[in-house]
Amino acid sequence: MVQPRSRNFAQVDVFAAEPYRGNPVAVVLDGDGIPDEAMAQFAAWTNLSETTFVLPPTTPEADYRLRIFTPGAEIPFAGHPTLGSAHAWLEAGGVPKTPGLLVQECGAGLVELRHTDESAAFRAPELVRRGDLDEDHLARIARGLGIARERIVAHNWVDNGPGWAAVLLESAQDVLDLEPDDQHMRDLMLGVVGPYPPGSPQQFEVRAFAAPVGVKEDPVTGSLNAGLAQWLIGAGIAPADYRASQGTRVGRRGIVTVHSSGDEVWIGGHSTTCIRGTVHL
Repeated sequence: MVQPRSRNFAQVDVFAAEPYRGNPVAVVLDGDGIPDEAMAQFAAWTNLSETTFVLPPTTPEADYRLRIFTPGAEIPFAGHPTLGSAHAWLEAGGVPKTPGLLVQECGAGLVELRHTDESAAFRAPELVRRGDLDEDHLARIARGLGIARERIVAHNWVDNGPGWAAVLLESAQDVLDLEPDDQHMRDLMLGVVGPYPPGSPQQFEVRAFAAPVGVKEDPVTGSLNAGLAQWLIGAGIAPADYRASQGTRVGRRGIVTVHSSGDEVWIGGHSTTCIRGTVHL
């Protein structure tokens, strides 16, 4: 049995230039030797969308390995924990093998990150599932969102590991006006997106609902925005570069930047360390 000990810890706010307006991630910077059940228990205790544990890599290409937990489950990949953990690792003295580029090993494989002093971006991993949703699924989504099926303008699987499905509504205001029914949302990993009028500071509003992993509504979601970008840009619905806002309905001001070049899509934003210290695990 591993005896608990003090480990370096950081809590990082991601996807917001203003602290406490993005999505926080708890980062245990020395996760080596912590039993799986202790990781899961700590993630449930923090009650954040995600808690991560930084470990030595198992492959020479990676700078570090990351395990990612929601309050209810371990997941192979998530975006804001990827950016926040990279930020914390660099602040703690981590030195990447290639200057300006980080390689994270996680359940979804190797994820590349570009970083500067102010922000970072990850390369969106390949989708493990894509294509239209079936009508039964769409009926359940419409019921959960409390809208008529006809208000869903387009739809697609945008799953890069967590299980995301996505629907497009006519406008950003339609997204903001949603009042989901918790009972009917409990088995849906769902992203909802709608466009702002031309000339707006952001091009899309996004909301993310992830009840199956213990997150009623996620403030700002990198994995979902990565999948959405691959779908929307590929379908000609979004331009190659754009900005999305998320978290408005839960009191946040998340801003996600999207840049694409050819088949590559990069998802970025600001990160700020708000808590630094030790945790006994």
